[in-house]
Amino acid sequence: RPAQFQLAAPLTVAFAPASLPRDLPGPLPFSETREQETRLNPLTSIASRYEMLYRSTTAREEAALQAATPPEADAALRLLQDAPLGALTVYVLPETSSLLPQGVDIYVGRHRSAVVRAAPGLAALRARLQQVTHVMSFTAASVSAALSDRVPASQLGPDAGRHFKSSLGYEITFSLLNPDPKSHDVHWDIEDAIGRYVQPLLDKLSFMANFSVASQILYYAVLGVTPRFDKESSSFLLSAHSLPHVINPVEARLGSSAASLYPVLNFLLYVPERSHSPLYIQDKDGALVGTNAFHSPRWGGIMVYNVEGPAAPQASLPLRVDVDMVRVMEVFLAQLRLLFGISREVLPPEFLLESPGNEGLADWELDRLLWARAVENIATVSTTLTSLAQLLDKIGNIVIKDDVASEVYRAVAAVQSAMEELALGHLHSAFQASKEAVTSSERAFFDPSLLHLLYFPDDQKFAIYIPLFLPMAVPILLSLAKIVREARKRKKDPTKTD
Repeated sequence: RPAQFQLAAPLTVAFAPASLPRDLPGPLPFSETREQETRLNPLTSIASRYEMLYRSTTAREEAALQAATPPEADAALRLLQDAPLGALTVYVLPETSSLLPQGVDIYVGRHRSAVVRAAPGLAALRARLQQVTHVMSFTAASVSAALSDRVPASQLGPDAGRHFKSSLGYEITFSLLNPDPKSHDVHWDIEDAIGRYVQPLLDKLSFMANFSVASQILYYAVLGVTPRFDKESSSFLLSAHSLPHVINPVEARLGSSAASLYPVLNFLLYVPERSHSPLYIQDKDGALVGTNAFHSPRWGGIMVYNVEGPAAPQASLPLRVDVDMVRVMEVFLAQLRLLFGISREVLPPEFLLESPGNEGLADWELDRLLWARAVENIATVSTTLTSLAQLLDKIGNIVIKDDVASEVYRAVAAVQSAMEELALGHLHSAFQASKEAVTSSERAFFDPSLLHLLYFPDDQKFAIYIPLFLPMAVPILLSLAKIVREARKRKKDPTKTD
């Protein structure tokens, strides 16, 4: 059935004094709507709508915009906003404003607001607003990546296959691999590092899914690929083409995904053995990777942590190693963002993007993620219920229990609610409804009363019941044959009557 996703986002444009374009169509405040439709395939399209309200800034907003630096203004404006998920506010400053640095026309903060320099005409201002929404809100590309199963590969960007699919939960495992404990006594304060760097990000993402975090230390765990020795640098190198072969031998030791109900994100810190130190990773062009780390799409990341130089002094073994967790967690956090599909595009020089800080995720980045995940959840429920209907059609004698039927009805109602809320621009309730739809559809599909019928086809029924009924059927069939023979004999020899 054709699926049209209608996504709406409210956008407020607030003009500071002396920043109004000359060709405004009327006095403030006024509204306008910008719409665009993108067809992903013959059955799926995305209709995006931005409902724009133009108004003047309030006195308190003007005071906040007098701050010395853009981050200070962003923090002050945050206190004045009560913007729901998915809503954006853009503040327009006069061209002569000193808040934005020279050469910067657009500043995007940590929250749900941006500051742009005024343009001489409305058309130029609209172009800048479109740049802002392209960065801070949903785009056809971000939604297409969420619908990757329905979109031709040629339409997808390079990052579409990197991130994990939408799930109700995720398990994150941090592993320290020490293949040479006789030489290296490695210590890492992973508990403090998770609390300081990872937990703030997960707290922000908790609305999206449930997270569990674990850590472990594995001794004598090797990468499974022998690095190449480079005489010039007196170091060992792992080339890009050998990296895919690193994961399988290590994964066999992890043991985390075997008993997991949810996707597992693996982050490995590898301390090379003494005989292969120092160890560096090369990219496809032969250059050394600055972070000495790489990530595997929909799996996790590995970082190589060198503790000794080429000519290490003959110190007493094992050598105590205290891992610099700040450097390690910076790499793992960047990989974690990539695996969730939170990647920042390369922007033109007139853009200034504020770093998300300790939270690891800006508010508008969370909104972008939720737009995509809400659409992905709806598509997942559609696929699950279609598969369930096809399954039930194939099994003619199935009995569907009332609780299974009610879960299906609940999933359909939740999907319809999610679609309606998306069209109204209510991101919070739309995403919540899409999560409820996924939960109900999976309960229906994996219900135990249906599951055993998948593995009990007709030929198995005959194989089970024939040995039971055949011994009883033999004397019955022999008796029937005897009755038939006697009846035929009576017809041939009619009884004589006197």
